[in-house]
Amino acid sequence: MAQSPDTPVSRPTARQLQVETHGLDVITDAERKGSPRTLFWPWFGANVSVLGLSYGSFALGFGTSFRQSLTAGVIGIVFSFLLCGFVAVAGKRGSAPTMVLSRAAYGVRGNRLPSVVSWVLTVGWETVLCALATMATATVFGRLGWGGGTGTKVVALVLVGALTVVGGVMGFDLIMRLQTVITVVTGVLTVVYVALVADHIHWGTVGSLPSGSVQEFVGALVFMMTGFGLGWVNAAADYSRYLPRGASGRGVIGWTTFGASLAPLLLLVFGLLLAGSSAKLSAAIAADPIGALTTILPTWFLVPFAVVAVLGLVGGAVLDIYSSGLALLSAGIRIPRYLAAFVDGVLMIAGSIYIVFLADDFLGQFMGFLTTLGVPIAAWCGVLLADLALRRGDYDEADLYRPAGRYGDVPPVPLLLTLAATALGWGLVTNSAAGWLDWQGYLLGPLGLGGPSGAWAYANLGVLAALALGFLGTLVLSRPRVRAQETRAASPTDAGAAV
Repeated sequence: MAQSPDTPVSRPTARQLQVETHGLDVITDAERKGSPRTLFWPWFGANVSVLGLSYGSFALGFGTSFRQSLTAGVIGIVFSFLLCGFVAVAGKRGSAPTMVLSRAAYGVRGNRLPSVVSWVLTVGWETVLCALATMATATVFGRLGWGGGTGTKVVALVLVGALTVVGGVMGFDLIMRLQTVITVVTGVLTVVYVALVADHIHWGTVGSLPSGSVQEFVGALVFMMTGFGLGWVNAAADYSRYLPRGASGRGVIGWTTFGASLAPLLLLVFGLLLAGSSAKLSAAIAADPIGALTTILPTWFLVPFAVVAVLGLVGGAVLDIYSSGLALLSAGIRIPRYLAAFVDGVLMIAGSIYIVFLADDFLGQFMGFLTTLGVPIAAWCGVLLADLALRRGDYDEADLYRPAGRYGDVPPVPLLLTLAATALGWGLVTNSAAGWLDWQGYLLGPLGLGGPSGAWAYANLGVLAALALGFLGTLVLSRPRVRAQETRAASPTDAGAAV
């Protein structure tokens, strides 16, 4: 019988650097290796991008002071990546990609809905990162007098797109090696950047920034959550699934959270100091988040800066394109994983062309994208984490692929709960800079929060509400279903029975 990309199969134990053929299948015990500390490299490499510096400007844009922005950033970054750490434990317990493990909560075919949302989010993120790398390269070349126009952008887009697509198509082993290199190179060059521009910090100006309201603080915190960890939760188990089953769960949580949070926290502090010292620089970052950072650099460091900017952004895009391919397969598309990654790469390049050559308002559209998709992803995350907390044992891996198995086909409760949480969340968020999102915020008035133009309009409470409702609703409503699942006898694990 021909194998589908959805079928668990046996693989050889040797793992050479070649195109990964794993799709949604289970990673066999013979192929699982490493320790939780190896998770540091992909997560640090994916988040060491100098884009983290720009988040200082984004946070201050909510009207908060330096201390408020820093507090919101620390809480938002650490908490959101802690959610990634918890989801990563599911990978160790189930040996399958994140959006396959999600079938335990949503059913085999019911899980296609969150898989589609996950796919859109990851494709969106890889597109943003690819576009930013292209614009940063053009800005650097322009300052050096080497061009910087349309021709430069086209060449940069081709090179950045090629690096990202090759990494996503090749798969896990190349990604792990690539992220190690990116971590070292970008880490060193970022430290050099900080040293070179440190004299642009004006402590008095930063300290005099006025404090914002509670609503503005909450808005900055939620933005940090959606911009960092909530953008990764749907991929958090894609790498931990390669760890041995006996690996420490606490180690998985700790190294995932530490590796992912370390660089953003350090970059955020310096980014806040730079943006808080210059209103002009802060405004420029809104239009070109990476390129604006070159305006305070000496000319001789522009090329190294371009290297650190491109590598950091590619590091994140590679992880996204790998996981977006897996999400596409989980949504029901039956093609090999590497082909799914290639398809997503084509969409990424098309989206990057729009951002680089046609769009004229990056920050407004970016914030709208993060907030809008952050709501259903937060709802899904709440459901998955509660489902994981209710389970006492590992997943029945064969039943993750069997609609007639213990996890069911299309269970209504988690799907209805996710839809309700998303509807609630979208009713509590707004984004005036993106006209296509004017329909949001429809609950702010009825709930006495001041309407779409009131004080709570930009706090984006909907993300937190969706996360809480998904989590608490699952704890209350799904406990009997999970207990019934775990009392069933183990299922056959042969490939034929799992189709």
